[in-house]
Amino acid sequence: MYFVFRQKSCKFDVMEIKRVFDILEKLKTYAPKNDILNAKENKQWVHYSLFDFIDQANYVSAGLLQLGLKKNDMVAIMAGNMPKWNFVDYGSQQVSMPTAPIFPTISDDDLLYILNHSEAKIIFISEKATYQKLARLEDKLTHLKYVFSFNPIPGVKDFAEFIALGKEHLDEEKLTHLKAQVNEKDLLTILYTSGTTGQPKGVMISHYNLVSNVLTCQNIAPFTTKWRALSFLPLNHVYERFLNTLYLYQGVSIYYAENFETIGDNCRELHPQVFVAVPRVLEKVLDRISSAGEKLSGFKKMIFDWSMHLAERFELHGANGLWYALQRKIADKLVYKKWRAAIGGEIVAVVSGGAALNPRLERIFYCAGINLLQGYGLTETCVVVSVNRFDEDNRMFGTVGVPVDNTQVKIAEEDGEILMKGPSLMMGYYKNPEATDEAIDKDGWLHTGDIGTIVDGKFLKITDRKKEIFKSSSGKYISPVAIENKLKESKFIEHCIVIGEGQKFASAIIIPSYISFKEHFNHTSIDWIEGNELYLHEEVKKVIAEHIKKINRSLAAFEQIKRYQLIHAIWGVESGEITPKLSLKRKAIMEKHKDVVSKIFGSED
Repeated sequence: MYFVFRQKSCKFDVMEIKRVFDILEKLKTYAPKNDILNAKENKQWVHYSLFDFIDQANYVSAGLLQLGLKKNDMVAIMAGNMPKWNFVDYGSQQVSMPTAPIFPTISDDDLLYILNHSEAKIIFISEKATYQKLARLEDKLTHLKYVFSFNPIPGVKDFAEFIALGKEHLDEEKLTHLKAQVNEKDLLTILYTSGTTGQPKGVMISHYNLVSNVLTCQNIAPFTTKWRALSFLPLNHVYERFLNTLYLYQGVSIYYAENFETIGDNCRELHPQVFVAVPRVLEKVLDRISSAGEKLSGFKKMIFDWSMHLAERFELHGANGLWYALQRKIADKLVYKKWRAAIGGEIVAVVSGGAALNPRLERIFYCAGINLLQGYGLTETCVVVSVNRFDEDNRMFGTVGVPVDNTQVKIAEEDGEILMKGPSLMMGYYKNPEATDEAIDKDGWLHTGDIGTIVDGKFLKITDRKKEIFKSSSGKYISPVAIENKLKESKFIEHCIVIGEGQKFASAIIIPSYISFKEHFNHTSIDWIEGNELYLHEEVKKVIAEHIKKINRSLAAFEQIKRYQLIHAIWGVESGEITPKLSLKRKAIMEKHKDVVSKIFGSED
């Protein structure tokens, strides 16, 4: 079974582009803005106009050529989000030099592998810690010749020096000739997927792959050139990079958040119309809303609780009835408008991807007037395969929406795996034809590794991750992700992993939320414990036990959490338990906490 979804005609048909950098030339005709790219420097917003962007990209092109780099030489970028990231990206594109973005938090081993595997000749960085990693690996880096830093780092050549070099040697006639030689099917970038196991694989993306996805997704929101987008997910990942490209195509001004901690402040300061997030970020937003509600008392607390329960019951197409609609209007005036104000008050669309989004969040945010669109894609599909739309006929909670135009989706009959085919499908894995042949079959279908189904003949629903499903000793298949999502409905759980491969029952390792329990203790007048012993407190055990008891009632008997262990730990990207897109590295976690696993399964139930 497969289908192709056709969108409405493109509103910018006359402005079709072929190569990604064509966007800059097209923007001159409909969005020659003074704030196309923006970031804070020394706590003040610095704005770059479209023509600043074009000039800087041209200087980058000229600088690369002056250093002796040639067509197909690889340019690595290992930096946080900032306009300069784009200057290097677009400048490299213009002279046929693919980029290899690298996460700053990557391990030394993976960094060494990527730089040598990609044969990167030059790298642009932004942090001292990154330079220290490079210094440790210097003797093993076989191709790297140049290091430049976007931010001042002692002993490292500054980006301003590189730009000055390019400006001095810019030959516009030569650059125009080189740009004309770039073909839409040429390699644009290699995106190394961290994955949850094994060495990174380099996903090869062409201009054609990225442009085709931008063009087919241009109507997923009512974009205008007056919009501002807040960008905070890493540009090193295909998700944010694709959205940034879409924003630019639509003439949307991009503002880069200072860091994850300032997202709320930046929203209230900038009043953006759109941003994209992963579920974990949205869960944190809801946790903060809930925490604020818990601090209320009396009538205000009663109204807050009522509005939250109301939002949790929201259904599309007016299914809740007229009385519910009236209550929703009242709740909006009393409560929901304050939630919107907390994220700037002008949000039109929030896009969620990277992992499964709990339908509860979809209902709550949508009821509160925050248009949350869940989508689905992979690095290999650059990026969007399907997404929920603004109109309710093309939206369904608990699904990842309708496949985008020109994309075919098929559910494999033998195991329910989602297969995809379309113009955004990668060129293959760099220097790895075996892995490419394993991922893409002889008929051109990408085997995504996700299990899913088609709902109502239209909506794609992800039910499992093929490699993450495990089988109990009784032969029952268990989806850990589905159970983990239920566990994380509690704000008192910071992280969790469901385990039980080959065991008699499913179990979990749980890290309590330090912040949420501190607020809870203050609210209930329970004495707070400083230090790392929180997970031993009887109140903590009680709260989490009640939550597990509640979710167990919604699970089949063989899925229920029979045992679990609370621990003190910090799981992060740099420490190796979580991927940059915030997925669990299951093997790494199991290895790190093998004593806890042994304790859980060490005695008979």
